[in-house]
Amino acid sequence: MINIYVGNLSFRTDDEELRQTFESFGEISSAKVVMDRDTGRSKGFGFVEMPNKEEGMAAIKALDGQDMGGRTLRVNEAQPREARPPRRDGGGFDSRPPRRF
Repeated sequence: MINIYVGNLSFRTDDEELRQTFESFGEISSAKVVMDRDTGRSKGFGFVEMPNKEEGMAAIKALDGQDMGGRTLRVNEAQPREARPPRRDGGGFDSRPPRRF
């Protein structure tokens, strides 16, 4: 299994178009364009999962730097998200020291 990051997508690209772009390289487990939670618009990147790593690597090699929808794709193996440390300045109910009157 390989998870592929696809960046610099046109904001009009949808899941199906992303899937079709990769289908010629092999079986696709999933293809998802990441959408902005607030606006519902594409964030301009997505992820494709392929069960066969060799086919995925071939897709990366062939598609990285290619034009799609007037934009130059950035395609590489997705890196796992690093665990974010807890925010220290995030506010919240218990974030301030108690007041002394």
